[in-house]
Amino acid sequence: MRLQQRSLQLRHVDAGSCNACEQELGALLGKDYDIQKYGIDFVASPRHADALVVTGPVTDTMKTAVTKVWEAVARPRQLVAVGDCAAGCGVCQGAYASHGGVASGLQLPDLVIHGCPPNPSHILEQLRSLQLRNGQTKPDHEQD
Repeated sequence: MRLQQRSLQLRHVDAGSCNACEQELGALLGKDYDIQKYGIDFVASPRHADALVVTGPVTDTMKTAVTKVWEAVARPRQLVAVGDCAAGCGVCQGAYASHGGVASGLQLPDLVIHGCPPNPSHILEQLRSLQLRNGQTKPDHEQD
């Protein structure tokens, strides 16, 4: 399996959001949450990613870009929808320029993190659960 032991590399794409979810993702990199200490990080290249994180509804202008990034993520790969819009049930549901959530354009997400926007603590908790599900890390009580 390509996934690195004890790490989760994420490639983020804003598919047309209001940027509230991006602010919460950005908070994860700060000192209060410090996701890197858990082996979670954002990468610039989809080729280095284990998972694609999508925020916002997939808009007309972003549909091709999201699809290309998804195709560039090496297998095995996972899809994470952050926020209600990416999940297909947010305030943009039914908007004329929106294709809906990531499931309408790619596949059913492996992980859906609901909220408008979701709290950084909740996002971190869910990403850690994805790590555990993949066998990429030990539970907190077993960390070195």
